[in-house]
Amino acid sequence: MIEYFIGVDGGGTGTRVRLANAGGDELAQGQGGPSALAHGIGNAWSNIGAAVVMAFDQAGLAQPPFGAMAIGLGLAGVHNKSWAAQFVDANPGYAALRLETDGFTTLMGAHGGQPGTIVAIGTGSVGQALLPGGEQREVGGWGFPAGDEASGGWLGLRAINHIEQVLDGRKPGSPFAQAVIGACGGARDPIQVWLGQANQTSYAQLAPIVIAHADNDATARAFLLAAGAEVAAIAHALDPSGTLPLALCGGLGAPLRAYLPPDLLARSVPPQGDAARGALRMIEQHVRANPINSWRTTQ
Repeated sequence: MIEYFIGVDGGGTGTRVRLANAGGDELAQGQGGPSALAHGIGNAWSNIGAAVVMAFDQAGLAQPPFGAMAIGLGLAGVHNKSWAAQFVDANPGYAALRLETDGFTTLMGAHGGQPGTIVAIGTGSVGQALLPGGEQREVGGWGFPAGDEASGGWLGLRAINHIEQVLDGRKPGSPFAQAVIGACGGARDPIQVWLGQANQTSYAQLAPIVIAHADNDATARAFLLAAGAEVAAIAHALDPSGTLPLALCGGLGAPLRAYLPPDLLARSVPPQGDAARGALRMIEQHVRANPINSWRTTQ
């Protein structure tokens, strides 16, 4: 018998969990380290588990056996079918599990399950649409470094390339460049070491520096305007008619609003809920519609 529902939003920077009781009443939240599947299946389950423990602690409850819980997850990396299958196979014993992309659960949370579009922009990026007839559409989500336009990782790559040119003397220095240089080691040799160890999360951690300097630095502002143009391209591909509401979600959703084309900004709406709430809604619906031990991954 299901006693608790858990909704999980897992990306390359961190994991967020929402906990609800069997009646659907939300009780608490938890958070943990990255659970994007690119970071490893064991690492993903470990960080999800830590976030679930935190949520039960916040609620003042003892965590029950896995068999008394149902979990819905929206994770970065689910597009890789092999990773998704390995993740489900490593289920520690949850009575019911539904795994989808983090874009889908963000969409579920943003519009309360109603038709609409989202562009989720955090460490990575993806666009999702739920059309009035129930059809789903996805744009982007190809992953770092080939895709994930407008994301934190995408901005970080541009910031790194800029300081490489500054250090070479190909571009003039600036406070913006010095801030990025300092964040990556301070000089050429330590920056080379940083580059050798960096992953998508590392690059995404440079995005706040770009945002902080955009008002006073033309290069940083140009990066954000380019990100806004990428968001607009994703939104247009999702909904060429421009009639569905658009929500910008993720950690960079709000900061990038100022860099969107005016027509896109005019039809954007605040998200009703986050991806963890969307995952919670998803697993609640799944359990009510399917027998326990019915498993589903993205197809």
